[in-house]
Amino acid sequence: MSYTASEPGSPGSLRRLTHRNTNRYSVTALFSMAAEQDVEVEDDLARAQKRLRELKGRISAQSKKNFVLERDVRYLDSRIGLLIQNRMALDEQREVQDTLEDVDPSEGHFPDDRKLQQYSNLFFLLQSEPRHIASLCRLVSLSEIDTLLQTVMFTLYGNQYESREEHLLLTMFQSVLSAQFETATDFGSLLRANTPVSRMMTTYTRRGPGQSYLKSVLAERINSLIEHKDLNLEINPLKVYEQMIDQIEEETGSLPPHLVRGVSPETAAANPDVEAIIAPRLTMLMEIANSFLLTIIESKESVPYGIRWICKQIRSLTRRKYPEAIAYAIASLIGGFFFLRFINPAIVTPQAYMLVDGVPAKHPRRTLTLIAKMLQNLANKPTYAKEAYMSTLNPFVENNKARINSFLNSLCEVGDFYETLEMDQYMALSKKDLQINITLNELYNTHSLLLQHIDVLSPNEKQHLRILNDELGPAPPQVPRKENRTIELPLYSRWETPIQDIHMALMSENNLTQNDILYMETKSIFVQLIRSMPNIAEQRPIDLSLIAERAATTKDAMLVRKGIKVKEMLRELEELRIVEQKDGFKLMQDEVGAELVHLGNLREKVLLETRSLEAVFKTICDHNNYLRSQLEQYKAYLQNVRLTASKDKGSTPVGVITVGGKEKKQPKSQVLGPYRFTHAQLEKEGIIVESNVPENRRPHIYFNMTSPTPGTFIIALHYKGRDKAILEMDLKIDDLLEKQKDNKHLLDLEYVQLNVVKVLALLNKVFRSK
Repeated sequence: MSYTASEPGSPGSLRRLTHRNTNRYSVTALFSMAAEQDVEVEDDLARAQKRLRELKGRISAQSKKNFVLERDVRYLDSRIGLLIQNRMALDEQREVQDTLEDVDPSEGHFPDDRKLQQYSNLFFLLQSEPRHIASLCRLVSLSEIDTLLQTVMFTLYGNQYESREEHLLLTMFQSVLSAQFETATDFGSLLRANTPVSRMMTTYTRRGPGQSYLKSVLAERINSLIEHKDLNLEINPLKVYEQMIDQIEEETGSLPPHLVRGVSPETAAANPDVEAIIAPRLTMLMEIANSFLLTIIESKESVPYGIRWICKQIRSLTRRKYPEAIAYAIASLIGGFFFLRFINPAIVTPQAYMLVDGVPAKHPRRTLTLIAKMLQNLANKPTYAKEAYMSTLNPFVENNKARINSFLNSLCEVGDFYETLEMDQYMALSKKDLQINITLNELYNTHSLLLQHIDVLSPNEKQHLRILNDELGPAPPQVPRKENRTIELPLYSRWETPIQDIHMALMSENNLTQNDILYMETKSIFVQLIRSMPNIAEQRPIDLSLIAERAATTKDAMLVRKGIKVKEMLRELEELRIVEQKDGFKLMQDEVGAELVHLGNLREKVLLETRSLEAVFKTICDHNNYLRSQLEQYKAYLQNVRLTASKDKGSTPVGVITVGGKEKKQPKSQVLGPYRFTHAQLEKEGIIVESNVPENRRPHIYFNMTSPTPGTFIIALHYKGRDKAILEMDLKIDDLLEKQKDNKHLLDLEYVQLNVVKVLALLNKVFRSK
């Protein structure tokens, strides 16, 4: 059933915007949108659009999975750290184990039909009237915001490429930002503190369109930079001084009397040799930062609409709240969002944003951090009070102030979406299958948060939100992870009037006549017919009478019906003197031709977007695999902790694991392996980060990996033809996880350095399945 909103004063209602003279244009655009998405047509455009829709749906679903996995990994990172230090209580260990459980579709129960209907009404209201969620996001605590954002960003408005949901989500942002500005007391702290609002803005940038932009704009430049693993561009005088004297001591065996350790930053900065080292580095850093800045500025048209629209709101709200604020101050607030929340995190940790494979080496990692600081300083116009040595990069800021100010302001130059949203809402009216995929815990958590704050959100007993919450009653508790099933929740409202005839609704809402609708529907059918009969699609000029006749006499029943119908509609239009046969129905002919040109251009855009998003989808899937491998490592570690704990207590024999309160005998521990890998294999997989083995000897080098007991591994480096290993390293999974937790990314095997994260993944892959 389709609906049109009727609650008075509701910001989400489908009321006609006043003072517009664009009604005819709006409805024409509506028919054009319908033509673009015509499900009855099967031409190249329709097939390309179908593939693109399916791809966007997969990206949206995968983005949500990654967001959930990232939260799990962040939580487990902190908990595993305590386990490593033997500081976690038994009940906390059980909590961690629960976090690693997979959902079992046979476990748990759905709400009954009555409850499901009530939840359907509630979530329709929340989606179509974003003001409720906007208020809730401001009321919840920081500890609650991530779970709520998961529901809002990836479930309630989870179709990241569907304009109606995107525009409703942006409407919610507008409410949140307006309230943030209204309550602000200090210009300097606006949008910079770690609040639920700032967390919302960051999470929004992690959706599919934002990730796609970052990959297309930054990935190539970052990858070309990190190829230079030995390029050291450190400019902190104290660090440069320490690196310099370390090198001198290593080369000569001692230090000259005038070079001592433990000097002050001022002494280090005044050292002539340090100055000589830093000078060329400053030049190179500014060149690299300029190249990043130029790439970002040139990508303006690729910045996702939603991110540009948020920039526009920040500028508009700042001008209203602080009319005396100068242009540079306003631009710094826009830059605080665009660079601090969006661009810079991807530059500093490109591996987390799927822009590079693995963690960059030490020197490139530091260079990326310095580049991000330079861009942030440029956007924020700071005084460099925190890090005095950064003031040496002042020329970069001075030379680019005007350029960055112009860029940040130009980001704001995008149109509003209100009229488009109105059309999108009409398109949604004809859908009878509005639904969201939501987990039981998302359902119950949102219900619980609404109840906690219902007196603020809906103080009046007769308001729709209050009525629905009163009827639902208390929120059910969170279910165990394995019972947290996903359900398809249909969305519909109790208070809205069904639209039986969309044409009549359009006429009443836009003061259109039946003749207007007849004309636009006739044009729409001609476009469908031409798309359905490729043999006449290329013929020019377009002969509308011939097209209608051909369709009416084909063997395709659907085309015959449309052909007969459009002949009759054309005759009616002629009788009404809207078109004339003697000029070949020129008015209609020209508009049909223009629509076909638009659709032809649209096909090329669709194909181009598909190719771009296929790369994004692959990257998101790769990141998903990486996150899953981390969870598998934690599972392996926890299994080892249980075995070790059992052994230490003596309460249960080694090899016995408790499952569901019952002892389950395990096979006697046995040595697994060795499994053999060549130098080339590990290098190709990115496991070997750096190698001191001469090129001509690498084909003769191989590695044997064994696991004598669970959680313990031996990596042995061998040379072909020799029985004894060149070197062996004993590893415990605790040590590897601790290195990962402490951001120590390299494992030194003397001849080679290995990537800790990828070693963990390899060990997990090889031994976990045995």
